[in-house]
Amino acid sequence: MEPASGLRLDHNHKLSLKEFPYIIRWRDDRCKRCGKCTAVCPVKAIEATVKVQRFVKSEGPVPTPSAVRNITHVVEQVTDMERYCTGCGTCTLVCPNEAIEPEFNPQNKFLHYKNKGGDGYKRGGRRNDPSLSTLDRLKFTRISMLTDPALDAGRHEFRVRTLLGRIMNPEDLPLKTNGSILEIDKTRNAFIPPVREIFPIMIGSMSIGALSPPMWEGLAMGVAYLNEVEGLPVVMCSGEGGMSPRLLRSRYLKYFIIQIASGYFGWDEIVRAIPHMVEDPAAIEIKYGQGAKPGDGGLLMAQKVLKLIAKIRGVPQFVDLASPPTHQTKYSIEEAVAKMIQSMSMAWGFRVPVYPKISGTKTARAVLNNLARNPYAAALCIDGEDGGTGAAYNVSMDKMGHPIASNLRECYLDLVKQGKQNELPLIAAGGIGKKGNLAANAAALIMLGASGVAIGKYIMQAAADCFGDEYNRCNLCNTGKCPRGITTQDPKLYRRLDSDKVAERVVEVFKAADVELRKIFAPMGRSTELPIGMSDGLSIDDPAMAERLGISYAC
Repeated sequence: MEPASGLRLDHNHKLSLKEFPYIIRWRDDRCKRCGKCTAVCPVKAIEATVKVQRFVKSEGPVPTPSAVRNITHVVEQVTDMERYCTGCGTCTLVCPNEAIEPEFNPQNKFLHYKNKGGDGYKRGGRRNDPSLSTLDRLKFTRISMLTDPALDAGRHEFRVRTLLGRIMNPEDLPLKTNGSILEIDKTRNAFIPPVREIFPIMIGSMSIGALSPPMWEGLAMGVAYLNEVEGLPVVMCSGEGGMSPRLLRSRYLKYFIIQIASGYFGWDEIVRAIPHMVEDPAAIEIKYGQGAKPGDGGLLMAQKVLKLIAKIRGVPQFVDLASPPTHQTKYSIEEAVAKMIQSMSMAWGFRVPVYPKISGTKTARAVLNNLARNPYAAALCIDGEDGGTGAAYNVSMDKMGHPIASNLRECYLDLVKQGKQNELPLIAAGGIGKKGNLAANAAALIMLGASGVAIGKYIMQAAADCFGDEYNRCNLCNTGKCPRGITTQDPKLYRRLDSDKVAERVVEVFKAADVELRKIFAPMGRSTELPIGMSDGLSIDDPAMAERLGISYAC
């Protein structure tokens, strides 16, 4: 029985395309029905179908109207919310006649319908916030008018480097002078923390499993080339999930930071490899939180746990790999930080810097003050709210967390009050290069107090042309259906990615960042060291932001 309006009940509960975030614009006059677009769509949001069109026709010497039905082949967008168009545009790339493209629908009501089944909507990518971030509003306004000509950005010899590791005061070091020679004073039983000289922009934690094999391999090759050929000491964090046994036993391990998180995935292999390591890793990162989903643990969804990933992580195939929100063997963050740092330091004979990574929150200062008293803590990494993630609840990504600029600044000023600003390095992460301004964002954070920054989503976009953006475009990182082959374990998809080209782009990105950092720092008269905490060189056009960050207001 149909309602009086003529709308059937089953039609009444269907969604119109206006509810979807992207609407497919298909041109019948250009389409040649080759089928390429429907074949490559990662979510099957479009399908080839047959439609019957009815129109009125009048012919003959005495035209009499008659109904005629015509059968046509079309490409149609699916109105099933489980197969919604993500706007990735892969269909547009393969179409030979430019007959199809997705168009962003600002009137969409996507989130009203995506939480069916009683589970919150999970996605990858980065928060849906196209507005200009605080970092992109900062300007460098302290310019020296009397710098040496050698400090010209293109010619000066300033080596852009930073230190990863706790830096002791000179009077605390167990050193003595023997004439003009500096020697270690063996009579003083003092601990000398391990320190690494690195490039101040590092590749942040993205695991084997979160990234496809060609993507991870491309990043690793690029890092090795930068260190051994270009002389840029760039380091890369492994993310949670272990590393290739061959890499653990190779001399290239010194360019990698190994991450341990609450799931301990892959750490059986790492522990077994320690006696066979020919080089120490650059550092050990203990993950307690991610900026994009503070309070949550990690999650690698079952569809990405294929044979290679299961073998590296020591788990069965096709099961969800969820890390707990906290390290389950520890009672509190204070105990966890102290015991984990101690145990990881002992595992490598106190030769490797060990530091924790936490989410940007109001409690960051509490963790920092705990670390400041721990002589074995090498640094603190703070991950702000704009960081990307492989799988998180949408509500976490869009509504939880702390912006990195103000969180870093208050932590640095806390160290200044204790007189330890040159002792414990701070690493900032989360949304750096969100608008493409990698070097400018990194320099701004350094001048707010960071010793270095970590990037993830930026390098995915710059090196592998990731489709994702802040309009919920693509963001399929968690599903294993990445159309670029970046965050998938499906061989049919990751064969689209060329690891050699990824490595080439990684090298180009860091060489360009090195030049741009010198372009920013040289006119300020800095030629020997990074301007860490030199906030008098920064200005912003918002008085409230200027007051919050303790920098000058300029308009």
